[in-house]
Amino acid sequence: MEADGYCPSLLLFSTRREEKNFRPLSLLADGCRLLAVSYASEMAGEKELTFGVPGAGEVSAVLVRPEKAHSLLLLAHGAGAGMHHPFLAALADELAAAGVATLRYQFPYTQQRRKVPDRPAVLTATVQAAANTAVQLAPDLPLFAGGKSMGGRMTSQAEAEGLLPAVKGLVFFGFPLHPPNQPGTKRADHLGKVTVPMLFLQGTRDVFADLTLLRPICKKLGNRVTLLVTEGADHSFRVPKSSGKTDSDMLRELAQATASWTKE
Repeated sequence: MEADGYCPSLLLFSTRREEKNFRPLSLLADGCRLLAVSYASEMAGEKELTFGVPGAGEVSAVLVRPEKAHSLLLLAHGAGAGMHHPFLAALADELAAAGVATLRYQFPYTQQRRKVPDRPAVLTATVQAAANTAVQLAPDLPLFAGGKSMGGRMTSQAEAEGLLPAVKGLVFFGFPLHPPNQPGTKRADHLGKVTVPMLFLQGTRDVFADLTLLRPICKKLGNRVTLLVTEGADHSFRVPKSSGKTDSDMLRELAQATASWTKE
């Protein structure tokens, strides 16, 4: 295995037991990294797998690829919930309906059932490992990356550090500009080093991102940035009944906006 912990080869195998052994599904290359794939999910276009993070062990992931996918989006979870959170699972379904494949994954601390997030270096290394995995799983699809809250911010930090050369653009589902109700802009300092287009999806009731601070940042970053603001949505993109929309409507809008942007 390479010193950086990445292996250029992946073996997918079914987790459904045959008479004696697991049945190989596909071999992408010679090598050293095993990805466990659920047989039932495989039939539905969804694959469960694992990949390695240098110095932090193995983490789980779920690849959802619709039949007519036009792009692949890495989808990292927020600080307080893992990749199986209902918001991310439902968002992945809506993105698939809009033609966007997703690879959502755990950070090591959630994989190990710890509550406190890993150090930033471990989080960005996880994003890098996920991107390397995605390139091998779907080399035919343009790759985008992002996520919910902290997951999106760690993705942009990884890109700013030059760890995501294959990524064409970043998507933030609620960029956490500052802690709740503690306005500040320090968390956006690294965005000036990001070299790819960015899509910010934000709600007007998001206590993690004061729009009076975020809008000038986006303007300063220039035409690399698209900011789409949803009236009434909070940090989790929940909307009040008075809006006339449901949370499901909101997820569908987020997915369709993302799909349109990645096509551009």
